[in-house]
Amino acid sequence: MDKTKLGFLAVDQYGGKISLLEKKFPRKQLLKHLGYKNASKMFIDDKKGRSQHVGYIVGHRWFNVYEVHQWEGVNNG
Repeated sequence: MDKTKLGFLAVDQYGGKISLLEKKFPRKQLLKHLGYKNASKMFIDDKKGRSQHVGYIVGHRWFNVYEVHQWEGVNNG
């Protein structure tokens, strides 16, 4: 099995998607794409009450950011 990192995917609160194709620095890519200079980190609490960084707030939108990987696994066909 091979997991090759392809980049990031940012999804806003309305379901809009932005592909961030560079393999590093999703915040920088997102700000450049949107034409902003500042972003705040967005957090959620996990089941144990710990804060987990999940994305960014930019302007009036908030984005969950996901790491995208190519997946080649076992063919069950």
